[in-house]
Amino acid sequence: QVQLVESGGGLVQPGGSLRLSCAASGRTFNNYDMGWFRQAPGKEREFVAAISWRNFYADSVKGRFTISRDNAKNTVYLQMNSLKPEDTAVYYCAQYSQLFTTGGDYDVRMSRVGSWGQGTQVTVSS
Repeated sequence: QVQLVESGGGLVQPGGSLRLSCAASGRTFNNYDMGWFRQAPGKEREFVAAISWRNFYADSVKGRFTISRDNAKNTVYLQMNSLKPEDTAVYYCAQYSQLFTTGGDYDVRMSRVGSWGQGTQVTVSS
């Protein structure tokens, strides 16, 4: 079972930036698609970004967030720029067991996450 450990969360002012990191255990990290999800208080967990044969993003973060990975370090990153108060949430790293696309777009209904991290809090507030 893989272990995913997030870091980099914190308090930031609107318009600011943060970079989240997710360190994965295991020797087969580069064989898996990876992603980020978030959950705001009182809301369901939602897809943010995924990295596979290409990168996928939720419409709410396109142009502001960038997902990347360093297979030599078994780490996936989420660079978050131009942060807004509505980005406040607990952010979770995810390792996919199956990532599906439909029409070239990420299919949130069909994709399956095999492992989750414990989450890191991001608060955007002045």
